[in-house]
Order: sequence, then structure tokens, then C-alpha cells
Amino acid sequence: MHCPFCQARDTRVIDSRLRGEGFGIRRRRECTECGARFNTFESPELKLPNVIKGDGTREPFDADKLRAGMVRALEKRPVSTEQVEEAIQRILRALRNLDASEVQSRAIGEHVMEELSQLDQVAYVRFASVYRRFEDVQAFREVIERLERAAPGGIDSRQLSLLGHGDDSD
Repeated sequence: MHCPFCQARDTRVIDSRLRGEGFGIRRRRECTECGARFNTFESPELKLPNVIKGDGTREPFDADKLRAGMVRALEKRPVSTEQVEEAIQRILRALRNLDASEVQSRAIGEHVMEELSQLDQVAYVRFASVYRRFEDVQAFREVIERLERAAPGGIDSRQLSLLGHGDDSD
């Protein structure tokens, strides 16, 4: 590893720690020439399947697109970055476990919706409205009613009040 400060070729590892769910390593390094310290991150390079889009075209899987879609749905919601990253890692693990060279984009969307339903109901409805191309208010109502049936008493009433349900005293 070259030093990013002086470009010397010799650096030494002074500390290594697992990161995330243990699928990566953070290494603290020190340059033997200039003494500068810096971090490097290592993770296994695993092949993800190509994505078959709705129009039949194929493209390589792009984790940045996955992250952007989830972050957009979770905008201004009380969900930590760590929770989002853990959800993304679960989706990536599920895709790798398919052991397929291609996957339909809608299958990825279903994984995202499952994770969002566990993280935040409002983000789930936001994503579902775009993903399933809701055409009217009835489509929103059906999703909200499905959420209520799936987790009676488990739905955060603060979230439902934003959707016009529950206590309006906020």
C-alpha cells in the first residue's frame, strides 16, 4: 500500500478491526517514511448478478443505485445511517445467495420493500408508491391498510398520523 501523503511504497499495519457485520476490515496504517497515519478498508469482492430491467435490458448491479433509492425513501425519517447500511448488506447478501447470473429488477425492489417495511412505514409507502406506480389515493390506502393488518399495535402511531391515520394531536 502506497502512502497517500508521500507516495512511499512501505507502510505498516498498526491496527486491524472488523467493520459492519464482519464482512470487512478497517486497517490503521502508518507510513515508514513520513510517519503519516491513515485508514484502509478491505472487503471481499463478490460478483453480484446482472439486473434484468422492466424493459428487458440488462445492466450490471449497482449498489449505489440501491443505496440512493433507499436513502431517498428514508429522507427526513428517524432511521440511522447504520440501520440503512445493515439493510443494504442484507439485500446484497440475499442477492449473492441467489447464485444466479441475472436477477429481475422487481425482485430487488421486493427485497428493498421488505427491508423498508422493517425500518420505517412511511419510507416503505414512499418507495412502494414509486416502485408500484400508484395511480390514485386508493392504492395508498390499500398499502396502509395492509401495514395495519400485518402489524396491529406494532405500527408506530407517530408514523401513521403523518398518513392521516391515528391520533391527530401532533
